[in-house]
Amino acid sequence: MKDNFNMERLTGSNEIFGHPKGLMTLFFTEMWERFSYYGMRALLILFMTTAVIDGGLGFDDKTSGAIYGLYTMGVYILALPGGWFADRLLGLKKSVWYGGIIIAIGHFTMALPGLFNFLNESDVPKESLTAFDTNSFFLGLILIVLGTGLLKPNISSIVGQLYPAGSSKRDAGFSIFYMGINLGALIAPIACSTLAAYDWHLGFGLAGLGMVIGLVQYKVTGRHLDGFGEFEAAKTPQELKDRGNLIKLVWGICSVILLVIVLTFSNLIPFDVVEIADSSKYLIAIVASLYLGYLILFGGLTKDEQKKVGVIAILFFFSVLFWSGFEQAGSTLNLFAERFTDRTIGGWEIPAGYFQSINSMFIIIFAPIFGAMWVWLGRSQMEPSSPLKFAFGLLLLGIGFFVMYFAAKIAASGDLAAPYWLILTYMLHTFGELSLSPVGLSLVTKLSPAKYQGQMMGIWFLSISLGNLMAGLIAGEASGGTEEELAQMPDLYMTIVLSVVGGGLLLLLLAKPIRKLMGEVH
Repeated sequence: MKDNFNMERLTGSNEIFGHPKGLMTLFFTEMWERFSYYGMRALLILFMTTAVIDGGLGFDDKTSGAIYGLYTMGVYILALPGGWFADRLLGLKKSVWYGGIIIAIGHFTMALPGLFNFLNESDVPKESLTAFDTNSFFLGLILIVLGTGLLKPNISSIVGQLYPAGSSKRDAGFSIFYMGINLGALIAPIACSTLAAYDWHLGFGLAGLGMVIGLVQYKVTGRHLDGFGEFEAAKTPQELKDRGNLIKLVWGICSVILLVIVLTFSNLIPFDVVEIADSSKYLIAIVASLYLGYLILFGGLTKDEQKKVGVIAILFFFSVLFWSGFEQAGSTLNLFAERFTDRTIGGWEIPAGYFQSINSMFIIIFAPIFGAMWVWLGRSQMEPSSPLKFAFGLLLLGIGFFVMYFAAKIAASGDLAAPYWLILTYMLHTFGELSLSPVGLSLVTKLSPAKYQGQMMGIWFLSISLGNLMAGLIAGEASGGTEEELAQMPDLYMTIVLSVVGGGLLLLLLAKPIRKLMGEVH
């Protein structure tokens, strides 16, 4: 069977437009998974901050921002154990399948209270319905985080397996795959926000339906992935026994986690989500610092490898700074669109979630232009070094928030800001992302010692995770939820500008010393 499949690959019968047909299977699976993620993400903080009487949860801005930050943080952190599960227990393809199922269940759990809205007309106390809504909301978020951690890293790994080592088509394949991500992220906020205008839970349900569509096509076209992402069967009785013991251990850990969740939802374990989020940022920073320090001093690295890991450690800080600003798109800027932006066109009010599609639209438009620009500059011997690109990303992010400073001044004066303030900000932030994000991922693969490649990539995702958490915490302060906070909002935006631009200027000064530490890596 496998020999026949390989023969198909050699003869080209299993290709479409010069790429393996399996790429289309993964393209649409990832597109619909991102549809579910970004569709729900566009609603998340708006739903939490909306008053209970209007169908939301009625949380204050600080609590909502902390929950948002913990959620987006969790998605990146659980990508690490998600990869481990695939390697040790499930294999890549099954991990994607089961991860998608868990994601869909999570979305439908969040949508479930919508089925019980008719109970508002009965004698059921409103408090009981609100508690049900809150518990299903948290449980749904946890399931989505778990499922995404299982699916996200492993579907990308299968894409890499589709191409033989050294294939010139691999980069093009990942570019096509990346376009699927942005198509899903472009369509989802518009579709889900439209339904959410009638009922929040319809928006959550549509996000879940998107994941189901992705799963159906994944199963229907799965034959194109035969021979890829398979889990290698145990070769010896001892290996089989070890796997059995490992599965028992995992089930034990999962049972304890489930018990804690149940006790928490039953209010038997008190918790303050803002304190948890605040403590988590220090924990992640300490873990990353200790690990990188240990690796440099006691990891058995050569002098050259120590210098390169040192570069990763330096850029870790700037990566956190960037993502702590950029990821406010779904929190601070989303609330600004909802509360302080004139969204009326011809008597129709644009749902605030629509603005979450702008970043993906700009990526689809400008990613090919940026790629061509770097190639042209490279041929002209003018291409900036990676640290300089990193600095440009931070500066563009800061300029974007400088635009928002003026929009915040308008809001603080009592007027609604025009939509173009947000659109211009998102465009500048997208330029910053295109300058920094792909460069960071590529640089880590080049700088990492051979025996620590996976762990270094994990550390890099940890920086993104910490940045997401910080973005949520900042949102709780800079969202203008009260009159006092609204008056302070321009100053808070200016603080963000000074922090990010200051980081970019500092990195410009450090660019040459960093280049020396990098050696021949560009």
